[in-house]
Amino acid sequence: MAHAKETPRQKMIGMMYLVLMAMLALNVSKDVLDAFVLVDDGLTKTTENFAKKNDVYYQEFDRAAAENPVKAGPWQDKALDVKKRADELHQYIQELKLEIVRKVEGEDAEAIDGEKIHGALIEAKDDQDKPAEIMIGPDQGGKANDLKMAIEEFRSHLLTIVSEENEAVRTSIESSLNTHDHEAPDGQMHSWQQSHFAHLPMIGVITLMSKMQSDVRNAESEALNYLYTQIDAGSFKFNLIEPVIIPKSNHIVRGNEFEASVFMAAFDTTQEPVVYIGRYDSLIADDGTVQYNMVGNLGTDYNTIPVTGGKGVYKVKPSSLGEKKWGGIISLKRMDGSFTNKPFTSSFVVAAPALVVSPTEMNVFYQAIDNPVEISVPGYPARSIRARINNGRMPGSGTHYTATPTRAGTARVSVSVMVDGVSRSMGFKDFRVEKVPDPFPTVAGKRSGTIKKSDALAEIGLKAEMPPWFKFGGVSYTITSYEFTAVVGGFDKVISVRGANFTPEVRQVVREQIRSNSRIYFNDIKAVGPDGSTRSLSTLSVKIR
Repeated sequence: MAHAKETPRQKMIGMMYLVLMAMLALNVSKDVLDAFVLVDDGLTKTTENFAKKNDVYYQEFDRAAAENPVKAGPWQDKALDVKKRADELHQYIQELKLEIVRKVEGEDAEAIDGEKIHGALIEAKDDQDKPAEIMIGPDQGGKANDLKMAIEEFRSHLLTIVSEENEAVRTSIESSLNTHDHEAPDGQMHSWQQSHFAHLPMIGVITLMSKMQSDVRNAESEALNYLYTQIDAGSFKFNLIEPVIIPKSNHIVRGNEFEASVFMAAFDTTQEPVVYIGRYDSLIADDGTVQYNMVGNLGTDYNTIPVTGGKGVYKVKPSSLGEKKWGGIISLKRMDGSFTNKPFTSSFVVAAPALVVSPTEMNVFYQAIDNPVEISVPGYPARSIRARINNGRMPGSGTHYTATPTRAGTARVSVSVMVDGVSRSMGFKDFRVEKVPDPFPTVAGKRSGTIKKSDALAEIGLKAEMPPWFKFGGVSYTITSYEFTAVVGGFDKVISVRGANFTPEVRQVVREQIRSNSRIYFNDIKAVGPDGSTRSLSTLSVKIR
């Protein structure tokens, strides 16, 4: 917003102010000083007009906040804070003016009427000592320092609420509340305090301070006008409204609910938004708002998508399975020409074609061992799947679980998915639970046939191996005992052994007493499996050569 145009009256007062300040520097007579009264009266009237104008703004803020407290309320709060600060600074300057007049004219000064000062009734208009004594002080520690600080604090606050884009408003505020030092015609630098309060007659000081009050109200007015325009500055123009339906999921299982959000969406077909797809970042601005921006370079790290009728269309063909997250920023132009950026995120699941072949006669788990189970629910991500079993335990997550039944019979696997914190049942499947099959005993890697005596003696003992068709890895049996039998001298030599290893006695018989093409037998073999039960294995017979 540009700085408000001055009225002819304001221009006239400004010209008078400049002329009289120049005359003041020439130490003119008291008759000329009396003219400052006119300038002071004009500035006071201007300040009152600003105050009335500002009151109209505050009434408009009250109305807007009553109609829409969410939209206008925050801006009204800022406006009321500006009013509080402006009133305090205006009153502080007025109290300094009253203190100066009382210092010069006495406590019962005729020129003071309550809080008002009548310049025409001031007798010692040309007094240059007492105003400087109060404002400058003998050690440069006068009240002008505090006044300068108060003006600077007010100026800084106003600049914090006006955005950087509104350069004209900020320039106007900085100009009205300028407290910079300046170079005098003689080339020397004069502080702001010296320029306004040193070696100046009292009526000139009072007039300068009246101008400060006028500048305060003017800056207040600039800030209020800016804040009021911000109520609708963040609004958008729309010319098309359409119903929109967004389902929680397009895939449901019988027995569960279908849920969808139905609402009206507004579009501006004349002003298309820009939709960016990619990674974005956020930062907190000085005013506490969150700003969102894309990360990287357009075309390399992120891209835009086509927009038609205010609606962007996102298309992608994933090359891998699983949950795919995507999102970005929608940038929409406001009525004031600025842009608002709103982030969004979404996801979808890429699943393989849903082909399931289940041989019903083979739905079996084996007792006491880990049975790998892969579970998926079309239309739902792996992270939402939950599975449990009613026989044993079933640890795991996502699509990969391990079922470990504890007893033979049946086991039911129940599957559910978590949707928005709520568990939804996807059904169940029953499995037979059978004991792990018996292993078969081997020696030197053979179940039967002929082996070399040296190969037999090279073995530590018997081993229990699982049938080739049993594909579960990590399943093992431990042989706990067996009975060794061999024909020695026409008689059966029987040796009972605890454990699976060959005893020295067994090794001696094989090494020294078994002739070529004689058979040895391993009978009554006992083994313990993963379920803890003892199994009786088949007899192992091999020929020694």
